[in-house]
Amino acid sequence: MCGITGWVSFDRDLRAEKAALDAMTETMACRGPDDRGVWAEGPAALGHRRLAIIDLPGGRQPMTAGTPHGTVALVYSGETYNFTELRRELTGRGHRFTTDSDTEVVLRGYLEWGESLPERLNGMYAFAVWDGRADKLLMVRDRMGIKPFYFHPTADGVLFGSEPKAILANPLARRRVKPDGLRELFTMIKTPGHAVWVGMREVEPGTVVTVDRDGVRARRYWELETRPHTDDRDTTVARVRTLLDDIVRRQLVADVPRCTLLSGGLDSSALTALGARHLAREGEKIRSFAVDFAGQTENFVADELRGTPDTPFVHDVARTSGTDHQDIVLDAQALADPAIREKVVRARDLPAGFGDLDASLYLLFRAIREHSTVALSGESADEVFGGYLQFFDERARTADAFPWLVTMGRHFGEDADVLRPELNRSLDLSAYVAEGYRDAVAGIRRLDGESDFEYRMRRVSHLHLTRFVRILLDRKDRASMAVGLEVRVPFCDHRLVEYVYNTPWALKSFDGREKTLLREATADVLPRSVYDRVKSPYPSTQDPKYAAALQDQARDLLARTGHPVFDLVDPDRLRRAAEREAPMTGQGDRRGLERALDLALWLDLYRPEIVLD
Repeated sequence: MCGITGWVSFDRDLRAEKAALDAMTETMACRGPDDRGVWAEGPAALGHRRLAIIDLPGGRQPMTAGTPHGTVALVYSGETYNFTELRRELTGRGHRFTTDSDTEVVLRGYLEWGESLPERLNGMYAFAVWDGRADKLLMVRDRMGIKPFYFHPTADGVLFGSEPKAILANPLARRRVKPDGLRELFTMIKTPGHAVWVGMREVEPGTVVTVDRDGVRARRYWELETRPHTDDRDTTVARVRTLLDDIVRRQLVADVPRCTLLSGGLDSSALTALGARHLAREGEKIRSFAVDFAGQTENFVADELRGTPDTPFVHDVARTSGTDHQDIVLDAQALADPAIREKVVRARDLPAGFGDLDASLYLLFRAIREHSTVALSGESADEVFGGYLQFFDERARTADAFPWLVTMGRHFGEDADVLRPELNRSLDLSAYVAEGYRDAVAGIRRLDGESDFEYRMRRVSHLHLTRFVRILLDRKDRASMAVGLEVRVPFCDHRLVEYVYNTPWALKSFDGREKTLLREATADVLPRSVYDRVKSPYPSTQDPKYAAALQDQARDLLARTGHPVFDLVDPDRLRRAAEREAPMTGQGDRRGLERALDLALWLDLYRPEIVLD
């Protein structure tokens, strides 16, 4: 896992632009604390920061291969989980390897298969190949969008990087945001390809972007396709388990300490149990980590989203699976610390407004990094197997709208409530969301004979797997890589996603509960308490001292009357939230405060030019 960046300029020799390339590369230092490397030749320059996971001494980058017709150079971020099989095949085809790294497998694979290489990869990755034989750059992103990847076309080429900050470090990129960028910030719909910053784009998941002297073009090598499902219930459950066993086995491969993120929910508990069983065969014990808040278990108050605290279930799993477990306990002071907010905003490059959810995730990962370098996460199981409330809420699943916005609006209020009323009106966020929804559902194919209900659930699943999951994957990647921790997401293996997506809802929830397929496929390794537990989201603090600290910070911000945040944020609404006397223990209570504070900090750190015309 690493950070990559680069620059292609067909009108200049980039060997003379070392300072700019170094600046771009150094923005990725948090993603790759173990090593750095740069390479330039003619119109191409590549930069790399490395987090060493496999073949610690042999995986340095940029990695190059000389050919009779030019150099082929690679910068790569991620993991290819089937690299052993690919290496064996390439060796049989005459390739000779000098390292044991998956990076060299990807490089040699490109030399053998060219642009058809991505179809052969199983993993999470973002990589760029400069092919000096044809003077072209290829940028490739994994199927689900686990690893971030951005690019910025220029007059004579392109800039690219794992994160926007790498591109923004180049003087050719301007820090400008227009209305559509603000709309993207305040709607939570993840428009494909949109990067908020003017001129910048995401390499879309499952896509190869090619840049040469003729311009920029994209080819999609994978997308979520509708296919008939012919397996019966028992066969389907067995197939899911077979896939999970293979996925966990592959994703535990590393030359550094590994662990699991354990919340006591079905997803993370299943992965932890399967991982513990696999490592036990090798005589190893798996480590597990959970986040908790000071006093939360003892003083927990159930609400519509969370009926139980996590810790008792976490400890049940740790005992049952025999993990080497540690709780990471956070207090309100740490969660509200402005220095932590700054680290989160820098990691995200944007004011995400997730508040204590982002702060606790960052602090959890920072603590884990002291013990492990690779962590397995249950992220994306809810999207794959159907675990969220909106999968069961009739209003959400029948609305002509993104289902999560229906449930989130009910529990947290509208995300844009913090904005100045006149700005809110001019952005017309409802129209932006409606257009995004129409685009999102336009290409979802219906099976012949598929009932109206099954097709509706297919659409709900498709929206979560192509839009919502990308928001959470980006959040997980940025928070983890900000501290040099590699987080792997087994439930995003494309084989599992394809299979479960095409499983009818009647099979996904054959007992009327959420994630039935996953529960039944892993029932033999789960404690009964977790098997019976109702879905509970990622935990949020209920400590009123956290909200009180936010109110103090908001009052300080309101005293800075000339701050540019008030060109966007309604000071009267912020003042009412800052002066509210009733205890604020829920996420919805604090959302406006967190949004405003994030926006103010982002404006201070990045100084974007906001163009509202």
